[in-house]
Amino acid sequence: MSVKAITKSFESEAGKTITLETGKLAKQADGAVVVSMGDTMLMATVVSQKDARDDVDFMPLSVDYKEKYSATGKFPGGFFKREGRPSEYEILISRLVDRALRPLFPDDYHAETQVLISLLSADKDIAPDALAALAASAALSVSDIPFNGPISEVRVCRIDGEFVVNPPLSKIEVADLELIVAASMENIMMVEGEMKEVSEAVMLEAIKVAHEAIKIQCKAQKDFAAMVEKAKTKREYSHENNDEDLRAAVKKATYQGCYEVALQGTADKHARKEAFEAVREAFLETLSEEEREEKEGLVKRYFHDVEKEAVRKAMLDEKKRLDGRKLDEIRPIWTEVDYLPTTHGSAIFTRGETQALVTVTLGSKMDAQKVDGALIEGTHEFMLHYNFPAFSTGEVKRFMGVGRREVGHGNLAERALKQVVPNGEGNPYTIRIVSDVLESNGSSSMASVCGGTLALMDAGIKISKPVAGIAMGLISDAETGKYVVLSDILGDEDHLGDMDFKVTGTTDGITACQMDIKVDGLSYDVLEEALEQARQGRLHILGEMAKTITEPREDYKDFVPRIEKIMIDKEFIGAVIGPGGKIIQEIQKETGATIIIEEEGNYGVIDIMSDDKQSIEAAKNWIKGITAMPELNEIYLGTVKSIVPFGAFIEILPGKDGLLHISEIDHKRIEKVEDVMKEGDKVKVKLIGIDSRTGKLKLSRKVLIEKPQRTHE
Repeated sequence: MSVKAITKSFESEAGKTITLETGKLAKQADGAVVVSMGDTMLMATVVSQKDARDDVDFMPLSVDYKEKYSATGKFPGGFFKREGRPSEYEILISRLVDRALRPLFPDDYHAETQVLISLLSADKDIAPDALAALAASAALSVSDIPFNGPISEVRVCRIDGEFVVNPPLSKIEVADLELIVAASMENIMMVEGEMKEVSEAVMLEAIKVAHEAIKIQCKAQKDFAAMVEKAKTKREYSHENNDEDLRAAVKKATYQGCYEVALQGTADKHARKEAFEAVREAFLETLSEEEREEKEGLVKRYFHDVEKEAVRKAMLDEKKRLDGRKLDEIRPIWTEVDYLPTTHGSAIFTRGETQALVTVTLGSKMDAQKVDGALIEGTHEFMLHYNFPAFSTGEVKRFMGVGRREVGHGNLAERALKQVVPNGEGNPYTIRIVSDVLESNGSSSMASVCGGTLALMDAGIKISKPVAGIAMGLISDAETGKYVVLSDILGDEDHLGDMDFKVTGTTDGITACQMDIKVDGLSYDVLEEALEQARQGRLHILGEMAKTITEPREDYKDFVPRIEKIMIDKEFIGAVIGPGGKIIQEIQKETGATIIIEEEGNYGVIDIMSDDKQSIEAAKNWIKGITAMPELNEIYLGTVKSIVPFGAFIEILPGKDGLLHISEIDHKRIEKVEDVMKEGDKVKVKLIGIDSRTGKLKLSRKVLIEKPQRTHE
């Protein structure tokens, strides 16, 4: 029995055929779609509860992207040989899709909803992450779940000066701009990516190119959903119990108080929070004890809406911010480097009430992170880890390990800084940056970028240019057309505003960005204004950072392990390693250095690492001895390795022995070799012959000894 699926195929902007299919797999889900492009296939499913829990007044959405190793014919690593906890890459893709979908559910829809996206089959040159949001949005579109979509995401890269949508995996590495853009037919919703110091104009052009491709995918989803009967009628729901009289009473009693608090310009966020809470508490005190117990939850929800409206109105009318700053004013900044005496590099970056303590640790290639995904393999030799403890906001929370937000913020800061970190000869180290956020009130990820730059310079890493980051915000009113662009936003301005736009870069261009837009109809003119204001703010922050340090240390700190790199012919790799690793282990044991050998083309690249220069020199000389070729007529100080009746075998170079025949020991006749030397003795000899057929070495000691004069009686 065959199942007839509903399919829709279309040509994407990139000239590739994409197919949407439903009705064949996972039919018990509320919505299930398989997206195919070439040999790549992703399945997205969505299930939403019929009712919301009584205590939930938000959208409990979870999005998970998972790559099956079977999709590329691989076994998972590890003892259990099965897919386990999500990798950082999978978490990042899950976040991208979540951020694109979440704003499009109705504000009053609070049913628990789960979106699962699985990579089922993978063409090794197609990046599946760019299709994940398309699959998720299509699954929602063919379901009966209320959803104000469709949306889609595409990757846009600039390769050799040309913009390419969803390029092959093999081409992404050579791009000087890589963005993931999410949008609906009408509006840009999310942008994230990295760039090699491109201009604001180039970035805007890339977003426009991406949006044109997304429109094609959204149109295809609408046509696809129209073919599915279930999608034609969305489910009815009632997830909120409202009291409109109470809503009106809360607004009437508290709006002016909130407006006045907003205009006070209080820089201390805790004091500001207490001031707003006092306005709310004053209203609650007007209720009887019974009413308060019954209606306090609703009052808090309605008050939040009033607070948001009043704060936004105050900013639009008075052009004054919550902490009293001008719209483009950056909070006070202070910085310090070399704060921690035993780290390889450290810095404190403080901007207003946001503070990051950042450290840099330098290691060898053995410290690199191994990546073994279904599609992506390799190593990470530059990494940034971001930690956000609860005390940074004055809260008490159970410690649950690294969350998705921390992974996302760390990745953004890592992408911002890796553009200026030297590769190859310019940097022999694996670098780990750790940003511990100690205080947070707006854009701790951007503080991590700034602190990371300072810590790298303190560590002596020769970055090409300093990088700074800034978070921009937006408050707008669709009815009046008024808007204000805010530089260096506070946490409250992010929460109450219409945009969170993080931009990082040098004096010459942008290196990374992350943008979430929460309002419909944001024009490119407003985006352009925000980008220019961000550029000015970035230059100001770089100027403040330059008051502490302007360029990397001349040398690494005394206790930092040094790495020297040498290259040998490929044929000598085995000789340096030795049977079962015997030789390289002996070198490491005797010298105290760490030695790493990698084969690259026709050469062996050797890293010698130690915090003691003499240790490095000893290991280097040992290796040079192993790889050196004996030269005819050269004189060597050798070691007697063994004695035989007809002479002695002398090691003139590591692993290279020659025969010193008994007749070549001295001018006078030697009866027994043991009368002249023993094993372990150092003997100066000359290489007088090399057998062209066998390569055996012939040595002489007597040619170095003056021949005695004959005495005449």
